[in-house]
Amino acid sequence: MAYESNEDSSLRDKVIHISRHAKVVKGGRRFSFAALVVVGDGAGKVGIAKGKAKEVPDAIKKGFERAKREMRDVKLSGHTIPHEVMGHFGSGRVYMRPAAPGTGVIAGGATRAILEAVGVRDVFAKSHGTSNPANVAKATIEGLLRLRSRGDFESLRTAAPTPPAPPRPAAPIEGMPEDQPQG
Repeated sequence: MAYESNEDSSLRDKVIHISRHAKVVKGGRRFSFAALVVVGDGAGKVGIAKGKAKEVPDAIKKGFERAKREMRDVKLSGHTIPHEVMGHFGSGRVYMRPAAPGTGVIAGGATRAILEAVGVRDVFAKSHGTSNPANVAKATIEGLLRLRSRGDFESLRTAAPTPPAPPRPAAPIEGMPEDQPQG
C-alpha cells in the first residue's frame, strides 16, 4: 500500500504499519489512524515518520511529507552496507551485515522496507527483541546512520595524534608558606 506523490516521483515510499486508535465518547467510538511511512531515494538517503489523522489516506500523506523532511544520508558500499552493524532503539535491536552480490535483501517487515528504500540490494538482517514496527524501524535507521565507509576509517588511522597537554603546576597547599618545599 504505497502513496505516490505527484511532486517528486524519484522517491520510493512505503507504508510500514497502520494502527487504529479508538476514543470512546458518548455517542460511541471515534477512530483515528497512525501510519508509519518510509521514504528513500534508492541511492543512500532515507527517512521515516509517523503521520496521524482521522482518515487513513490523510495519515499516510502526513507521514510521507514528514518523512521527506527527515531524510538522512547513509553510507553504502555499492549495493550493500560497508560492514556489520547493530542498531538499537528501545528494546528493539536490528543486526545487519553485508552480503554477496545477488543475495537480495534477507530481512523482514520494517527492516526490509527501509533497506529497499535506501537502495540496499544485498544484505542479511535480523531483528531481536521487540516486534513493535516503530521500534524496529527506528533501530534500523539508527544502525544505518552508524555505518562508516572505508575512507572514514582510513582518515581516522592517518590523522595525526594530538600532542599531550603540558603538566599543570601543583596548587599550593593552604596554610603552608610559599618558600617551604611541598611534599
